[in-house]
Amino acid sequence: MKDLKHLIYFENLLQEAQNELVTKAVEDGKRALGYNCYYIPETLLNLPGCFSSRLRAPRCTSTDVASYYMTNRTCPYVRSILERAIEGGYSYLDALFGAENCAAMERMEEHFFLLDLVKKDSFFVTQIDPPMKGNKTNLDYYKAQLKLKVVDELEKRFGVDVSEEAMRAAIADHNEISRVITEIGEYRKLDNPPITGYEFHVIQLVSQVCPHYLILPYLQETLEEIKTREPEEKFPYRARVALVGSEIDDPDFTKLIESCGAMVVADRYCFGSFPSREQIEILPGETAFDAICRHYLHWNQCARFMDGMKIDQRPSEVKRLVDEFKADGVIYENMKFCEFWSYEKVLASHIFVNELHIPTCTIEKEYALGAVGQLRTRFQAFIESLEIKNIQGGK
Repeated sequence: MKDLKHLIYFENLLQEAQNELVTKAVEDGKRALGYNCYYIPETLLNLPGCFSSRLRAPRCTSTDVASYYMTNRTCPYVRSILERAIEGGYSYLDALFGAENCAAMERMEEHFFLLDLVKKDSFFVTQIDPPMKGNKTNLDYYKAQLKLKVVDELEKRFGVDVSEEAMRAAIADHNEISRVITEIGEYRKLDNPPITGYEFHVIQLVSQVCPHYLILPYLQETLEEIKTREPEEKFPYRARVALVGSEIDDPDFTKLIESCGAMVVADRYCFGSFPSREQIEILPGETAFDAICRHYLHWNQCARFMDGMKIDQRPSEVKRLVDEFKADGVIYENMKFCEFWSYEKVLASHIFVNELHIPTCTIEKEYALGAVGQLRTRFQAFIESLEIKNIQGGK
């Protein structure tokens, strides 16, 4: 296929946390609000005068200093974020909004102020206590946490407009960028898509790490380009897979899978478009803030949820994506030392294979994509099994 016009530019934007669009927004006087998790609604961080910045640590190959503070037996994602913070990689931030999802994430966020890693007098860190269930009681608690530790903090410290009108404008911003990303992603449902999983991964990531008002014109232009883009004459992959799991913010991981012969057609993982790019609907009688809280609690697929409704939602959502995007199987990933997703991966693998009859490959990975030989062998064997199954008519 012909190269996408802005793909190289998008790839370059992913090389640093403070890329040129982030720098431009800061120079425009916008407040840079960092976050690590879907529990913190991206929409609330895009109120007037602010922009959201989901934290990554691109090209981080060593976490020696961070491991001194956190030990080397903790999640490599949070250690990589802390390492990059110690290096000064997030000096542009005005605030970090965290969630006490696990001890490692909480400790990493605490070190931002314990070690004084952002040299701004106005910089602060705040952490919500996220709910572990999805019922009304937990929704009310979630709303109270977001009001106290996100909305009120933005208004008190920075004078941010948190009115109903401002919230509705933030929802409109979310819905527009989500519409564009979703429409691009829908092309992956075609038998011979005019976009690869790697390209979509890059596009989805830039929509999360760049100021919306600056990246949106590029995304809109890319969508129009894809509408008329001619795909390969023949589908160039041996199988189609859904990539599911925890934290994946390196598009080279998707590229590795596709180099082994399987197109990644659905992305249900932290940093993926499922969840993050669903439309927010304001129901009759609802305030904009209520709609945001309800939306994020409903769509959240974190393995941390413990009630039956959310436990059932996770595999059913993957099954929906497998069916809609015509995936032949699932690659299920968890970050090394991640307790929640390690347990979830074992349970999900049993459900997918034995109850839903979806071929599944489970892997554990480091944050940095280093030696890939073992992963490549696993992927190649799995993809070959999918190809054989397709040849034999699904038997």
